Amino acid sequence: MSVPSFRPSAAGVALLAVLLVLAGPASATPRHGSPPASGADDADLLVIAHRGASGYRPEHTLAAYELAARMGADHVECDVVSTADGILVCRHENEISGTTDVADRPEFADRRTTRVVDGVSLTGWFTEDFTLEELRTLRAVERLPEVREENTLYDGLYPVPTLEEYLDLLTDLSRELPREVGAYIETKHPTYFDSIGLSLEEPLVAALQEARLDRRDSPVFLQSFETANLRELDAAGVRVPLVQLLSATGAPADLVAAGDPRTYADLSTAAGLAEIATYADGVGPEKNQVIPRNADGTLGEPTSFVDDAHAVDLLVHPYTFRNENTFLPTDLLEGPAPDDYGRALEEQLRFWATGIDGMFTDNPDTGVVSRDLFEDGALPEAA
Repeated sequence: MSVPSFRPSAAGVALLAVLLVLAGPASATPRHGSPPASGADDADLLVIAHRGASGYRPEHTLAAYELAARMGADHVECDVVSTADGILVCRHENEISGTTDVADRPEFADRRTTRVVDGVSLTGWFTEDFTLEELRTLRAVERLPEVREENTLYDGLYPVPTLEEYLDLLTDLSRELPREVGAYIETKHPTYFDSIGLSLEEPLVAALQEARLDRRDSPVFLQSFETANLRELDAAGVRVPLVQLLSATGAPADLVAAGDPRTYADLSTAAGLAEIATYADGVGPEKNQVIPRNADGTLGEPTSFVDDAHAVDLLVHPYTFRNENTFLPTDLLEGPAPDDYGRALEEQLRFWATGIDGMFTDNPDTGVVSRDLFEDGALPEAA
C-alpha cells in the first residue's frame, strides 16, 4: 500500500522558515519543559531493541521486531529509507548489499552503482533504485555473519518490511501481549534523500497520522543524526518526542552540507545540549560519550554528559549495547572468541548507574535483565 506524501506550498515553506528562525537560539525555552511520555510512566527506564532483536535474527525484519517485543523491549527501533516510488522501508542503510541477497540476484546486476552519500563514496545497490515491488523480491541476510553465525540460519527467509508493516506489527503485538510496544524511528540520510527528491519526513508524518500515533502521548520517538530535519519536524508541530542522535566523532551531514563548522563534539557540550533542548526532547549519544574507555580498552569513569543533558530536561538513550566480546570493554571479556558472550550485564549496570533513561541493545532480553537487576539494587560486580 502506498503511503501518501504531502509537499508544502510556497506559503508553507515561508511559514516554516519563520518558525525555524523562532526555534533556533540556544536561549529559547526547551521544547518539552519536562520529560516526554514514552508510552509508559515517565520514570521508567526504557529498553530499546536496536533494529529489533538483531542479536538473534537478521536486523530490520518483522521477525527481529516481533522477537524483540516478546523479549520485553519497551520500544523497537526502525530505520527508514525510501524506495524509488517514495515508499518508506526498514533498512539501516540505503545501500543494501550487506543486509539483503541482492548481490546474488542476476536480474539486478545492472543496478550496482556508485553514489556519494553524506560525502562518502559507496558502491553497491541502493533502495532508491528499486520500486517497492522489486525490493520485496529480495530477502534479508545477517549483516555480521562472522560474529553472529547462528543468525545466518535465517538468511533468505524474510522480506524487507515497509514502515506501514512495522507500525501494524507493533499495534498487533500491543494488543496481544497486552502492553504498549513503542516505535522508535530513525530517518536515515535525510539531506541526501532530500537532494534526490525523496524526502523522508512527509511520508513518515503521514504514516504516523494514519496509524493515529501522532499525539504527544503516543509511544513513539523520532530520531536523526542530522539536525535540520528535527528542527523542521518541531517547527511543523510534530508532537511526538524528538531525539537528536550524537556520535563521538564527526559532524551532522546537514551541517557539513551547509558549511556549518559545528561537530558532534560541539553539540555534546553543555551549551550544545542546551541548544538541542530547544527543538528535541532527548539525545542518543554513542555510549563512549557517557562512559569512555581507557587507553587499554577497559571501561573508564563516567563523564558529565548525563548530568548536562538532564540539566536541560533531555532524556538520554545511549547506543549500542551488545553481548559479544568483540563489542565489550577488555575488562569484561569472557572466553577466547570474539563472538563469545562477555560480562554484558556488568557493563549495562555500570551505565544504568550513570542515570541514563534507556539504552539501545541488540539483545533486548539482556537489557531487560540488567534493568531489573539495577532496579532491584544490584551493583555491577554482582552481575
